[in-house]
Amino acid sequence: MSLIKWEPLNDIEAMVDRAFSWPSLRLGNAMPLGEWGPRVDIFESDGTYQFVADIPGMGKEDVSVKLAGDMLTIQGERKRESEDIKPHFHRVERSYGSFSRSFSLPDDADLHAIQAHCEDGELTISIAKKAGATSAEPVAVPVE
Repeated sequence: MSLIKWEPLNDIEAMVDRAFSWPSLRLGNAMPLGEWGPRVDIFESDGTYQFVADIPGMGKEDVSVKLAGDMLTIQGERKRESEDIKPHFHRVERSYGSFSRSFSLPDDADLHAIQAHCEDGELTISIAKKAGATSAEPVAVPVE
């Protein structure tokens, strides 16, 4: 039998998070309290940096991808259904409204070789690796 140290503050924090649907307050959380944004996976593959964001229910016209200096920004807005219908909700867990997520890019990212693709509720951004490329002017990246 092993002993497990009880951390009462962790249990209280988890209960409050569930009760108010707040994001976790732990260190390292990328989203400030009360804001929302799509979850993003970042990884390297075949000489590129890949950013994959979950944006269910949103199309390419609902998001924008911008590059300013070495900062990649994903912005968008998820709109609620029409107010004319006025359904009787029993529970609302999905987040709505505007969001903005920014990521600092590494020095070897080729800021002139970036592609964005949106399909089936998933936004994929690919940035090739290349040493020495820089860009001072903000650039809007078309989402295909």
